Amino acid sequence: MKEAHNRIHLPVPPHKDLTKALGIVDDMREATETAPSTAGRGDRELLPAIFGAGGPMLKQFDQSAASSRKVNLSGIKVAKPDYSEAKIVLAMVGLPARGKSYLSNKLMRYLKWLEYDVQVFNVGQLRRSRAKQKALQSGIQEDHTSTYFSHNNAEATKVREKLAEDSLEMLINWLKKGGNMRPTVPALDVCNDPAVIAANIALKVSSGDPDYKDLPKEVAERDFKRRIKEYEAVYETITEPHLSYLRITDVGNEVTLSRINGYLQSRIAFYLMNLHVKPRNIFFSRHGESQFNVEGKIGGDSPLSERGMEYSRALPDLIRKHVGDAPLTVWTSTLQRTIQTAQYLPFPKLTWKSLDELDAAYPEDFANRDEDKFNYRYRGGESYRDVVVRLEPVIMELERQENILIAILRCLYAYFLDMPQVDLPYIKIPLHTVIKLTPKAYGCDEERYTLPIGAVDTHRAKPNNPHVPETATANTAREYYAKNV
Repeated sequence: MKEAHNRIHLPVPPHKDLTKALGIVDDMREATETAPSTAGRGDRELLPAIFGAGGPMLKQFDQSAASSRKVNLSGIKVAKPDYSEAKIVLAMVGLPARGKSYLSNKLMRYLKWLEYDVQVFNVGQLRRSRAKQKALQSGIQEDHTSTYFSHNNAEATKVREKLAEDSLEMLINWLKKGGNMRPTVPALDVCNDPAVIAANIALKVSSGDPDYKDLPKEVAERDFKRRIKEYEAVYETITEPHLSYLRITDVGNEVTLSRINGYLQSRIAFYLMNLHVKPRNIFFSRHGESQFNVEGKIGGDSPLSERGMEYSRALPDLIRKHVGDAPLTVWTSTLQRTIQTAQYLPFPKLTWKSLDELDAAYPEDFANRDEDKFNYRYRGGESYRDVVVRLEPVIMELERQENILIAILRCLYAYFLDMPQVDLPYIKIPLHTVIKLTPKAYGCDEERYTLPIGAVDTHRAKPNNPHVPETATANTAREYYAKNV
C-alpha cells in the first residue's frame, strides 16, 4: 500500500458503500485506504446530506436497529459487553486554550455511555494536585505563572517532565489491570481562530483556575497569553505519514485522519468529527399523557388522552418563548403518541425509529425487572442496554445539531447529564414537562418547565433502594485536581 493512500482529509465525498446497514465504521476505515482529498468549511456544509438524520447513512442505520436484535422468548438479564481486548490510548496534543480538556471529557462521557472503561490522565490536574499537597505539608506555594512553563526554566522543565512521566506510568498501570495495552493514537487539537482562542482564555481565567486564583482577570489573561507563547516557542506538530493520528482543526472545520484503523479508533474519530461549540439549547419532552398512561398500561402505541392533547396544543407557545426566532428541529419517534404531541409545533420534523420507547413486548414481566431495569430484557423485547446501543447514531447526529426538541428517552437525558447507567431507568421525568439543557464547556445547565395540565404519575422508583437519584445534578464546573495522585 502506498504511503499517500494511508492519510485522508475529511469531509470526503460519499463512498459507494456508505448506505450499507451498520456500515458506518467500516466505511470510515475503507475511506482511509482510498486516495486522499482535502476539504474545508465550505465542503463541510455538504455533510448533512449523507451523515444527517435524513441522509441515507444514518437513515439506514436507524432502520436497521429494529431488525438487528435477537428475539428472546423469556425475560433475561443482558451481560455487559466484553471490551477487554479493545484497548487504546488517545494522547491529546495541542497548545493551551485549544480545547484538549473539553474534547477529552466529551469523549470520555460518550465511551462511558457505551460502557467502555475510560479514564482521563491530565498532567495539569496532577501538577495542581501535587502543588496543593506541597503547600499543605510545607507551606510553600509554587509559582505556576508563565515563567514556570518556559523552556529556559531548567528546574521547572525537569519537574514538568517528571509529571508527564508519572502520568504515563499511572496510565500504564491502569491499562495493565484491564488487559493488553494497544498502540497510542495522538489526537492533535489545532485552533487558529482568534475568537475561539480568546473565548477559551477568558473561560480559563474566570472559571476558578487555581493557577490564577488571586490575580485580577486582566493580569491573569496577560500571563496566560505569555504561557501560550512559551509553548509556541518549542511546539512541534505531527506530520510523519507513517504515524497514526487524528488532527482536528478549528473545532472540527477540518479533520485529518492518518492510519486510523480498526473499529474503536474509527468510532472515536467519527464522534470527534461531529462535535461543535456553537451555542445551542436541547429541549426534551415526553409525549403527552396517553390513553395507556391513564389505564396504567406500559408499551403499546396508544393515542393521547384528552389531557395529552391539551398539552400538545400548549407546547408550541412554551417552546417559542424560549427559542424565539432561532431555527429549531423537532425529532419524534414513530409512535403515534409522540407524533400527536408534536403535531402543532411549527418547526421542521424528523421521525426516528431509534427514538421509539423501550420495546416491552410482554409488559407483564415488569415486576421481574424492578431490581435491575438496565440489564433486564423483556421476553421478545428490549433492555435499556439494547436501547443505548440503538441510540448511538442518534447521539452522533445530536452532537452535530444546534437547537433541537426531542421526544425524550431517559437514555439521551442520561448521556448529556453524564449519569451512571445503573441509575438510568429510574430517572424521574414527569409528563407535561419540558426540560431545557444548555451545553457548556464541561457539562450542561438544566431548567425544567412544567405546564399546569394534570397527568398521571408514571414514575416507578427502584424497590428497596431509596438512595438511587431520580434526577441528575447538573455540573458544568471544570475539574482542576486529579482524583488519584
